[in-house]
Amino acid sequence: MKFSLRQLEVLVAIGRESSVSRAAEALSMTQSATSMALAELERQFNTRLFDRQGKRLQLNTEGRELLPRAMELLDRAQELEALLEGKIGTGSLRIGATLTIGNYLATLLIGDYMQQNPGSRVELAVQNTSTIIDQVAHFKLDLGLIEGDSYHPDLQITPWVDDELVIFAAPDHPLASKSGVKLQDLINENWILRERGSGTRQVFDAAMRHQLTNLKVLLELEHTEAIKRAVESGLGIGCISRLALKDAFRRGSLVPLEIAGLDLKRQFNFVLHKQKFLTAGISSFLQLCREVTENVSRSDLIILRKPDGKPVEYR
Repeated sequence: MKFSLRQLEVLVAIGRESSVSRAAEALSMTQSATSMALAELERQFNTRLFDRQGKRLQLNTEGRELLPRAMELLDRAQELEALLEGKIGTGSLRIGATLTIGNYLATLLIGDYMQQNPGSRVELAVQNTSTIIDQVAHFKLDLGLIEGDSYHPDLQITPWVDDELVIFAAPDHPLASKSGVKLQDLINENWILRERGSGTRQVFDAAMRHQLTNLKVLLELEHTEAIKRAVESGLGIGCISRLALKDAFRRGSLVPLEIAGLDLKRQFNFVLHKQKFLTAGISSFLQLCREVTENVSRSDLIILRKPDGKPVEYR
């Protein structure tokens, strides 16, 4: 063959990072060696795989077509190497999860996965929906677990488990003791919400679309725990997943405000690139996720357990 696996590793790393220096750092190579490997690959086949924009390299048409095939070949080579060396495990896995899933489900699922597949390596990135979608689309992540929708033409969205947002308040808030809270009662309240670009905000804005211009958004925060603390302190009311509020409701530190006729249902989804090769690791993790949510009607009803068998409690 005219090319080496090392050259393909360089191609993939630069394709992901759009930078020779960052690719070199990811591969533990010098910048000059990384540049030379790419230049030699392009010279051998008399082609260009990247458009140069200053120090930034962007895959061109030929490069974008080659990238998923190169990644598949490298994934298969790693599986073959592990088999020849007699190693157990399913190799490396790069997972992205949106904040609610990442904070309340993903870390525990990864723990179970690594117990079932000793020797495996897992990296977890916790970001909002738009960031996870972008990283899966650019092959920076193998798999995404997201709370929102995506209409990216290169991505495949598969439903996982139902979820539901809930509007909530501190127990001493005036609305907490009111029976039959109506939509109109929410207009004059201060709101503590997730930032735009998050799946939670996407669902909230859709449900409140007829009232958005009237709402007083006091704070936009990136983390559900920060929103819970702000609402507990009396700054306003919030809206996040029931999953994130499960134990706060049980303790009584926060209370739900049930509003008739307001649809805040959504789904947690898997997102994969359509051209991504499904490694044994990806397939195994997807199977575990489905097993955990089998016969579960909503995310806050999932029971995850610690290694000692005790159910997990969220503070």
